Amino acid sequence: MAGQQFQYDDSGNTFFYFLTSFVGLIVIPATYYLWPRDQNAEQLRLKSLRRVHGRCLWYRLRLVKSQQSMVPTLKKAALLFGWAVFLLLAYKVSKLDREYQEYNPYEVLNLDPGASLPEIKKQYRVLSLKYHPDKGGDEATFMAIAKAYSALTNEKSRYIWETYGNPDGPTATSFGIALPAWIVDQKNSMLVLLVYGLAFMVILPVVVGTWWYRSIRYSGDQILISTTQLFMHFMCKTPNMNMKRLIMVLTAAFEFDPRSTKEATIRPTDNTEVPQLIRELGNINVKKKEPPFCYPYSLKARVLVLSHLARMEVSEELEEDQRFVLRKTPALLQEMINIGCQLTMMANSRGAFHAPRLTTIENFMKLTQMIVQGLQESKSPLLQLPHFEEENLRYCISKKYKVRSLQDLVSLKDSDRRNMLRFLGEEKYDEVIAVLGSFPHITMDIKLQVLDDEDSHNITAGSIVTVTVTLTRKRMADMFEKEQEASTCQGEEATNTEEAGDTNKAKTKVWQNKNKGAKKTAKSKKKKLTKKKATPAPIKAKQANGNVAGNETAAVASSAASATKEEDDEASDKGSESEEGEANKDSPSERDDESDKQSDTEVDEGAGDDEEEWEALQQSIQRRERALLETKSKVTHSSYSLYFPEEKQEWWWLYIADRRDQTLVSMPYHVCTLKDSEEVELKFPAPSKRGNYQYSVILRSDSYLGLDQIKPLKLEVHEAKAMLDNHPQWDIPDTEEEDEEQEDSDGIEESDDEDEDND
Repeated sequence: MAGQQFQYDDSGNTFFYFLTSFVGLIVIPATYYLWPRDQNAEQLRLKSLRRVHGRCLWYRLRLVKSQQSMVPTLKKAALLFGWAVFLLLAYKVSKLDREYQEYNPYEVLNLDPGASLPEIKKQYRVLSLKYHPDKGGDEATFMAIAKAYSALTNEKSRYIWETYGNPDGPTATSFGIALPAWIVDQKNSMLVLLVYGLAFMVILPVVVGTWWYRSIRYSGDQILISTTQLFMHFMCKTPNMNMKRLIMVLTAAFEFDPRSTKEATIRPTDNTEVPQLIRELGNINVKKKEPPFCYPYSLKARVLVLSHLARMEVSEELEEDQRFVLRKTPALLQEMINIGCQLTMMANSRGAFHAPRLTTIENFMKLTQMIVQGLQESKSPLLQLPHFEEENLRYCISKKYKVRSLQDLVSLKDSDRRNMLRFLGEEKYDEVIAVLGSFPHITMDIKLQVLDDEDSHNITAGSIVTVTVTLTRKRMADMFEKEQEASTCQGEEATNTEEAGDTNKAKTKVWQNKNKGAKKTAKSKKKKLTKKKATPAPIKAKQANGNVAGNETAAVASSAASATKEEDDEASDKGSESEEGEANKDSPSERDDESDKQSDTEVDEGAGDDEEEWEALQQSIQRRERALLETKSKVTHSSYSLYFPEEKQEWWWLYIADRRDQTLVSMPYHVCTLKDSEEVELKFPAPSKRGNYQYSVILRSDSYLGLDQIKPLKLEVHEAKAMLDNHPQWDIPDTEEEDEEQEDSDGIEESDDEDEDND
C-alpha cells in the first residue's frame, strides 16, 4: 500500500534545487534595483546643463564624483559574480534531471517503444549472456534487465507497470528534503545547534534591534525627534523670531552634534579656524550662554552658515563640514515650517498659547532662499547672477536705469540692457542672459468657490472656502522673446506711419492752397448752419426788420420744418406698425404662447447651468482622485545656485495669509511637482462674521530670491442660511396620500375580480 516517506538528500543533488532558487531570489531583484544606471545618460544630462549651470558648485562636484567614483564598477562586478553562480547552479541542476525520470523497460533493454515479443526475447537473451553473474557480469544490471523483461512479457507485471508506472506496484511517495544528510548527523549535532543559535538568537536580534533603535530616533522626513522637540520648544518660547534668532535655532539642531550623527565632526583645528571666522563675521552672539546655543557644535554650525551667506572663503577641512551643514538645512527649515503650521492649528483650536507669527514662518522660507543662493538678507537679488559683484550694482541702480530686481532687468530693452552691462564682455553677457533666461516666470490664476453648495460663489459664514490656484511655469527667456517681438512690431508700425506721413506731405505740396480754401469754406458753412439752427428766436425779429433776411431765414426755417415733419411721419409710421404688431400679439392665445416659450427658455437655461455645475463638480472629483492615485516625480527644474553644494530642485510654497493680522489663513502647501503647470486647492473656513475681508495669496520660492508673488484675495462673507426643520420635498399633501390609498384599494379589488373570473 502506498504511503509517504521523508528522507534527507544523501547524495546532495536535491540541495542544488534549493540553492539555485535561493540565489535567484537574491540576484534578480538586486540586479533590478542595484544595477548602475546608464552613466552616458547622466553625462549627457550634465552636458546639456553645462551652458547654464557650469559655474555652480554642485555641478562641479557632480562631475568630479562621476569621474572618480568606483562604486558603480564594484556593483557591476558583484552582480556579475552572483549571476555566474546562479547560471552554474542552473547548469548543475539541468544535468541532474535524468535521475528522476519514470521507469521505462524499453529503455533498460535498449529497445524502441512498441517492439514485438520476439524482439524482446532476443534482446533479453543477448543481454543476459552479457550481464549474467555466472558469465562475469554485473548483478544489479542483470536484475534490472530481468525486471524489465518480466514487465514486458508477463501480463500481470505489464498491467501493473502500465497502471502504476512500476512493475512492483504502488510505492511510497518519497519527499526529499533539500538539505544534506550531514546536517542531521548525530556527529555534527552540536556544531549545527551552535550555528543556529548564533544566527537566530544573537546576530538576527542584534541587527533588528540596531535598526529599530536607530529608526525610532527619526521622524518620517528623516529628522531627529529630539531636533523636532527643540524647534517646537523655541517656537513656543519666541513666536516672533527674527533672522538672527532663527539662524541660532537652526544651527542648534542635533543633526550637527557628533554624538547624534556620525557625519558631523569636531576637528582639533576648529579651535583656531572658527575663532578667526568669528572675528571676520563680527557680532554673532558668541557670549550667549543659553543652551544649546553655547555648545561647540552649535557655534561651529552657526559660523559656517553665516560665512556661507557672506560668501567668505574657508579652509578645505571647514569647507567639507560646511557642505555637510548646508545639505541638511533645507530639510530642517521645512521641518520648522511644518512645526509652525502645527502650532498655528493648535493655537486656533485651543487658544492656550500664542501661535508663531506670520513673519516667523516667512523668515523660515526666506532663509531657505538665502542658503540656497548664498546671500544675506539685505543683498540685491541681482547677485544671484554670475559675474555680478557689489561694485557692479552701481551701474544698475543708477537714475537712468533703476534696475533693482530680476524683473526690472528682464523688462529692459535689449539695447539698454547691453549698455547697462557694458562692464561685461560679450561671452559673460551671453552667459548672464542664458542664466537669467533659465529662471522661472510663474503666472497664478485664482478661482474662489464653495464646493458642495447650491450657490458655489456665495460665501457664507463658517463655510469651507476652496481657492483653486493654477500655477503655470515659463522661462524668463520667453519674456525676452515677447519683448523682442513687441519691439519689432512697434518698429514696423513706426516705419509704416513715417512712410505714410512722408507720402501725405509729398502729395499735399501741389494743391495745399486749394485744400486750405476748401477747408475754410466748409468751416464757414458749418458755422452758418449752426448759427441758423441754434438761434431760431431772432429769426422772427429779422423778418420784422428786413425783408431779404426774413425771406432767407423763412426759407431755411420752412425747409428745416418740412424735414422734421417727414422724419416725424416716418417715425409715426414705424410706431404705428409696431403698435399694430403688438396689438395683434395681445390676443390671449399668443400671450400664453409667449409666456410658455419664456418659461421653457428659462427652464432650459437653468437646466444647462445645473448640468455645467454638475460636470464641473464631477471633473473636480475625478481630478482629486487622479491626484491621489498618481505619484508625480519631484524632479522639476534644477535651480541655479552658485554656492550650494547639492543639486536643488525648484519647489514652491503656496498659502493664504491675512497680512494685516499677521496670521495664516491656510497652511502652506509645498508644491514639489511644478514642471509646466500645476493646480493646487487651498481650503480654509470662512470667518464667522459677515463682512468684507482682504486676504493675500502668496507664492514663495525655496530656491530664488526676488521671485515671490503676492496677489490680493477679496472675500465677501454673507450670513449663513437658516436650517430648515422640514424640507419641502418631505411635505406630502393629504390629497396625494388619499389618492395613493384609493389606487391601492382599486388595485386590490381588480385582483379579487380576476381571481373570481379564473375560478
